[in-house]
Amino acid sequence: MRYDFLVETYETEGIKVLSVWSEFRDEDLPVRPRAGDPRGRSVREQMVHQCVSENLWFMNMLGIDVAAPPLPASETRLEFIKRYAEDSKKRLDALKEKNETWWESQTTFFDVQRSRAWVLVRRVAHTAHHRGQQMAMLRMLGRDLHSNYGPTADTGGLMQNHAPTIYAYDGVDALITGEVAGEFAGGAKRTLPGAAGKPVTERPDR
Repeated sequence: MRYDFLVETYETEGIKVLSVWSEFRDEDLPVRPRAGDPRGRSVREQMVHQCVSENLWFMNMLGIDVAAPPLPASETRLEFIKRYAEDSKKRLDALKEKNETWWESQTTFFDVQRSRAWVLVRRVAHTAHHRGQQMAMLRMLGRDLHSNYGPTADTGGLMQNHAPTIYAYDGVDALITGEVAGEFAGGAKRTLPGAAGKPVTERPDR
């Protein structure tokens, strides 16, 4: 099907969201980029926004309703992970059933008409934008970062130095199992080697 790549993209973006969330701790949830400035979402507010906004986009723009509350009953890091994992899996399953006519049909995107394929591309961009903000928050908090798209400073640094891509987990099931089993020990993520003294940016400050 012509739009299988969009379905695959949505699936992998969901895994990336959950991987970033797994790097936080419960005590991080109220932290904002700048303390006392409500303009910057807290970690919890970012998780709430991801769950609520994706639910609304899929229901109102794509006609896909997972028939579940978008937020967990208990707003802990692990419960956000479980809730988003379950709901995004249902959305993924629904997308897999759609044909090309559905993808190319017009729908209302806020106040304009766009194809459903266009809307999903914009949804993925929206998700990636907020995930980048959360990864910056992890650095502000002094947390390690596994790969999200490629190498990080914690997996070995720069691609040109042959730094490896090291994902925290192999997939959603492994992530949830690992986080539940190791909830109070940072999960059961893969070990990170660090950069071993190699540069981690193309133009390091001197």
